[in-house]
Amino acid sequence: MIESLHRLRKELSEVVIGKEEVIDLLMVGMLAEGHVLIEDIPGVGKTLMAKALAVSLDCDFRRLQCTPDLTPTDVSGFNIFDRRSNEFTFKAGPVLTNILLVDEINRAVPRTQSSLLEAMEEKQISVDGQTFHLPQPFFIMATQNPIELEGTFPLPEAQLDRFLLKISMGYPTAAEEEQIIMVHGKQNPLHKIPLLANKEDVKKWQEECQQIHVKESLRAYLVSLVRGTREHPSVALGASPRATLAMLRAARALAFIKGRDYVTPDDIKYLAKYVICHRLIIKREDRLRGIDSQKVVEDVLSGLTVPVEEG
Repeated sequence: MIESLHRLRKELSEVVIGKEEVIDLLMVGMLAEGHVLIEDIPGVGKTLMAKALAVSLDCDFRRLQCTPDLTPTDVSGFNIFDRRSNEFTFKAGPVLTNILLVDEINRAVPRTQSSLLEAMEEKQISVDGQTFHLPQPFFIMATQNPIELEGTFPLPEAQLDRFLLKISMGYPTAAEEEQIIMVHGKQNPLHKIPLLANKEDVKKWQEECQQIHVKESLRAYLVSLVRGTREHPSVALGASPRATLAMLRAARALAFIKGRDYVTPDDIKYLAKYVICHRLIIKREDRLRGIDSQKVVEDVLSGLTVPVEEG
């Protein structure tokens, strides 16, 4: 089972060139049964990465392009009257899929943004009093542009907190960009992706991640990290208990991807900025002094005693 996971990582890295770390973080999000927010500029491979993941796992894929006129029913679906049968039938929205790419989520109005909350948290949607359970696995990869502010609606704290990870892809290096030209200049890179696993494999991986061992001292270390963000003098609102659980799930998924059956302190330290930073609100005066959430997480980590690793 783990061999197919490693092959999946390798094949994806040959399609999405130079983004091995981002691929690992996406897989952490999926295997931890969470969702990922990517804040980055257009054209760096976000859509390609989501499509490649879906193709390699034989998962259904849909893309939702967010605009200010997008309504909640455009996300969830709606009932339509069928004159032939003389009854209402449900027309499913794009959220009823395995992997959903929500492009430029901050261009959707808050009412539409909030319609994703039930799907992300409860894995179900409600339409006209009817409840529809989402397919499993279910994974949302949302993007937002950090540059353009006009016509955007920043995600509120409650919405941000629903994302397990917030990451950035960044520009490729010159060598990676030359390789992109050589590899992708002649054909669609999705045509070369083999089928490496299926939906049942993903669900088994998710179940195995839950069995990864986390020793007591590491759990205490994790709790101290999250609580430390609430006590930092530059923080107006620290990470919630949901962040603690998110860190635990993400650390287990990362250990599984790395081929281990236990979590290490390095797993927690590595994931902290991706899992915790977007959940913090920094005081205005400290933001003006150049202090950001990543600096806060680094401060908290530097003040903690690292547990001794197993083995």
